[in-house]
Amino acid sequence: MAELADRTVCGSIFEVKDPDFNGPEQFMPKCMNNLLSRRANGPLLIGCSAGINAGMQDHLKIDSERLTGSTQSHLVEWSGMLVHCAVIEPLNQLRQQAAEDGFDLRLCSSFRSFDRQLKIWNDKISGLRPVYDDNGARLDLTQLTEWQQIQAVMRWSALPGASRHHWGTDFDIYDAAAVDASYQIQLVPEEVEGSGVFAPFHDWLDGSVLAAAGFYRPYAKDLGGIAPERWHISYRPVAENYAAQLTIEVLAERLASADIHHKETVLANLDELFQRYIVVKS
Repeated sequence: MAELADRTVCGSIFEVKDPDFNGPEQFMPKCMNNLLSRRANGPLLIGCSAGINAGMQDHLKIDSERLTGSTQSHLVEWSGMLVHCAVIEPLNQLRQQAAEDGFDLRLCSSFRSFDRQLKIWNDKISGLRPVYDDNGARLDLTQLTEWQQIQAVMRWSALPGASRHHWGTDFDIYDAAAVDASYQIQLVPEEVEGSGVFAPFHDWLDGSVLAAAGFYRPYAKDLGGIAPERWHISYRPVAENYAAQLTIEVLAERLASADIHHKETVLANLDELFQRYIVVKS
């Protein structure tokens, strides 16, 4: 989920990444090393070598640290951002296709760690960051119960450990060709719908381009939980495997050891929160 949908500013197009979670560090593509080095003992996929088949079978089993954003071992750098190693080629192809049609696909947000998401959560609950309602009006959380505060925050921000940005498969995107260098990206519906500056870019993506490249919009519709985010795309072949393995039990275990505000209320209502705000029905 985009943390900019709450009307904070992403920054100019020359500085769109948060150094806390999208730094310039280089990471070896460990998952690709596994794909090329391990030997297969199980059934082969047609057209793939034994080593690649074994690696793919192992890769289907995702550890809890990767699921909850507690490691960066599965990530590599792409255009200054950290992304899942399996998404590099699809992103390259999508960006090239966009360029051929006059768009300049950029990422405003990619991987976000558990610790980063935890800070966002705690800052919002404690009033250090604003929380807005669906009409863009700032909420006074002191007038709400803990349970109401949690629901208000989760309308726009993911629970730590449950953000799809933990996986490196999900991105907030924009068209740099549509704005000048001084433009402040907001990631709000007004930018991506109707006559919004990025609307033509997203209309183009929706014309079968996005789906053909393996991507989709997990928050395309308002189902009563997370607010729609047209700017948020996900690489389905990898993201759906992560989503399937992120269980309530995995999330509860990670949250139990975290210094998260309203922990008792979150854990007591985790089943409902999981179904309403975390499970994506697509």
